[in-house]
Amino acid sequence: MDNRHTIILMQTSQNRSTRTFMDYESISQAMDGICALYERKLKEINPALRNISYDIGDLYNFIDGLADLSALVYEHSIQGYLPYDRLWIKQKTLQRLKKLAR
Repeated sequence: MDNRHTIILMQTSQNRSTRTFMDYESISQAMDGICALYERKLKEINPALRNISYDIGDLYNFIDGLADLSALVYEHSIQGYLPYDRLWIKQKTLQRLKKLAR
């Protein structure tokens, strides 16, 4: 179920030139990619800190702070991509982090 090609569409600011996309082999890899983006941002902001920690609220604030964020997930039954919104991405990142914490 999780091994579905996923494309993350993102715009970091109101400037249209910040539009970009990232593609992943699975939904889990896509959620890991979003977490990695946030972690890189934290390291950029706090270069002197060796260990950076955050909670789900911090990650949600990062996601909500993006001008736009959505996902396209390949659905084999229709041989096409289904769109998902920011809320879905937040739910999937939480599920992923919970799974990794076990």
